[in-house]
Amino acid sequence: MKRAILADTGPLYAAVDPDDAYHSQSHEELARLTRDKREVLVAWPTLMEAYTLVLYKLGNATARSWLAGVLDTAIVVNPFAEDYPMAARLVSQFVDQQVTLFDATAATLATRLKVEVWTYDHHFDVLRVPVWR
Repeated sequence: MKRAILADTGPLYAAVDPDDAYHSQSHEELARLTRDKREVLVAWPTLMEAYTLVLYKLGNATARSWLAGVLDTAIVVNPFAEDYPMAARLVSQFVDQQVTLFDATAATLATRLKVEVWTYDHHFDVLRVPVWR
């Protein structure tokens, strides 16, 4: 397998929404990932979260098209059953932060897979997970 990164919802959504503040950055980073021959992994929970945002903010047609594109270009990975309780424990360690279970699950998965996370969310720094920049 090529070197991989695990995508978070932020860059996935930004790539499809031209009004998103990170839209241009996400496209530049996608080009860099392609140039560097990096594989993009997407956890199923992240895919579901991002799809929901696209669906509600940009509509059915855009959501369906976006989903087909992601499924065509990324490798979708399923967290292990034990990743979920680990994520819940991780959330409970950061009581002063609003860390979502989506992010904690992605952090747990990235740690297990030993990959960086492609994100615009500072919570991954708080969670001490390597972030791809």
